[in-house]
Amino acid sequence: MASTTFLLELGVEELPPAAIDSLSDALARGIADGLREAEVSFDDVQAYATPRRLAVHVTQLADKQPDREVERRGPALAAAFNDGKPTKAAEGFARSCGVGVDELIHLETDKGTWLGYRELQRGEATEQLLPDIVSKAIAALPVPKNMRWGASRIEFSRPVHWLVMLYGDRVVEAEILGLTAGRTTYGHRFHAPSAIELGHVDDYLTTLEEAYVLADRDRRRERIREQVLAEAECQEALAVIDEELLTEVSGLVEWPVALTGSFDERFLEVPPECLISSMKANQKYFHLLDDEGRLKPLFITVSNIESHNPQLVIEGNEKVIRPRLADAAFFYDTDRKTPLDSRRKGLASVVFQQQLGTLADKASRSAVVACHIAEQIGGDVTHAERAAQLAKCDLVTEMVLEFPELQGIMGCYYARHDGEAEDVAQALYEQYLPRFAGDTIPQSRTGLALALADRLDTLVGIFGIGQRPTGTKDPFALRRAAIGVLNIMIKGELDLDLRELLELAAAQHKDLPKAKGLVDDVLDYMLERFRAWTQDEDIPVEVYLAVRARPVTKPLDFARRIRAVHAFSQREEAAALAAANKRVSNILAKQEHDGSTGVAADLLREDAERALASALASQRAEVEPLIRSARYTEALDILAGLREPVDRFFDDVMVVVDDLEVRRNRLALLASLQALFLEVADIAELQQ
Repeated sequence: MASTTFLLELGVEELPPAAIDSLSDALARGIADGLREAEVSFDDVQAYATPRRLAVHVTQLADKQPDREVERRGPALAAAFNDGKPTKAAEGFARSCGVGVDELIHLETDKGTWLGYRELQRGEATEQLLPDIVSKAIAALPVPKNMRWGASRIEFSRPVHWLVMLYGDRVVEAEILGLTAGRTTYGHRFHAPSAIELGHVDDYLTTLEEAYVLADRDRRRERIREQVLAEAECQEALAVIDEELLTEVSGLVEWPVALTGSFDERFLEVPPECLISSMKANQKYFHLLDDEGRLKPLFITVSNIESHNPQLVIEGNEKVIRPRLADAAFFYDTDRKTPLDSRRKGLASVVFQQQLGTLADKASRSAVVACHIAEQIGGDVTHAERAAQLAKCDLVTEMVLEFPELQGIMGCYYARHDGEAEDVAQALYEQYLPRFAGDTIPQSRTGLALALADRLDTLVGIFGIGQRPTGTKDPFALRRAAIGVLNIMIKGELDLDLRELLELAAAQHKDLPKAKGLVDDVLDYMLERFRAWTQDEDIPVEVYLAVRARPVTKPLDFARRIRAVHAFSQREEAAALAAANKRVSNILAKQEHDGSTGVAADLLREDAERALASALASQRAEVEPLIRSARYTEALDILAGLREPVDRFFDDVMVVVDDLEVRRNRLALLASLQALFLEVADIAELQQ
């Protein structure tokens, strides 16, 4: 079976840069899935894309489907013949197969014998299958919003202008989106606007590059990175390359050319975050830092043309950025004229959530919880209350209304300008930490208290109105809030009881429709986040289940137990002791033991049970102080020494004996063994 390379290119007007990668990947995935469904073999599928084209390149694509032997089953043998002569049923089946009755075969099944027919079904040519496969892949693209153009009723993300479908050097005959497939493509809109005839699929990338188009997304992205770094080096500066911005810029150009521009140094009086946000959000510029990490009055723009007069392009960009930065400076100056404290009354008109009240209500609730947390972790209660009152005030400033990503950042700047305590100002920024996986947690006690209080208020409030997250919807980012609380408590080593804090947070809300069982519901949801946390730490889920089986409500304590149990699970003794604990659990449940752990020494008849009782007493004395001080790893290391007496007990001792007193005593001994391990976790879960 022969194979060659296939190319699809859909030429469009400029696509939204944020959608290019998702559309490109979805198109490649759709074509690959279509080929697999048609059982056409291929080696690799590569997605290419620029603002003006979506392309898919398939290597080693077979020229046809494989031939298949098809088996058809007809009437049962008993109904196919009457006195040795074929019935109408047999003759009709033979005609449908295009053969005579004598060419049919007998098919033996577990339900009897049937007439049948086997034929070789020739595979269809790939070129005949491709139009339908491509059409379905395009129709299934996740286009956020379709549009029409001209008098046509055809819809797509942007108007389409050309369609290339080549199998090797041959055009695949097809009509898609109102376009007839051909071999004509187009290069750069300005540098190479004329039509280009592709001779062979393998010429695609080089032909376009000669026409000032880098169709390979990854190569274009890396070309931009290299150019930006080179420009920064020329300026003796450090370029800050945000990966999201890099991807977006790559989606705006086909032939990137990085250029460095400058702006007036007076704008550096504005907080650098404001200038950076303006440059990134509005102009898609990369900013530069000096050796000490301070913003330089320079920017790097990526042009889509190789100008004969690059200075003209630079001056044009400098002219555009000037009023943008002037706006940022104006917002900053205007906002500082009104202290944050004076903006508190404005929060009363900003709804947090219809059933949960305004931002002012949220601030009041959070203040109570923040004060309680601050007291418990050794923070300043007065500062925690003040930070909670001011936490959301920057949301009504001009700067944050223009650049929402600066919330918290501007609150910190404005609080410092107003003369607030430094840890209060710092807390206004830290309340949103951690913002993503791996991000830092608040460093100040006030920031820790505020960050926890704000998230806990949101969690109990949204759960309390019955809007807990579903598999696909989490509009209030409750998963992130829950994980944030856990990370803060664990990384900050805060020995706080989550149930107690949730009860306090829930008490600040009035008339929640789902108040019954609310704290238990939120607590279970939050502790369940440890399942993902253990996966991120490469810890087996059985370890999480072992700890989850215990009523542990302090996240820091939960994490310490998980790490201790994970270390214990690596020991040679772990499997045997986990199996023994599982056996103990089954025995106690089957015998309906009352939970008593009191062991009578005079009822210990066998050497093995006396040895186990002695070992338990000895190790309990060593282990209990360690458990009280949360030194779980050391405690489990000691308990690992119980393997030998436990194994010996089960080898030599019959638990369920006729003597009821002896039986109860042995059950109490096993319950004592189980209870000692349960002080840390239910290690029986490790057997899973």
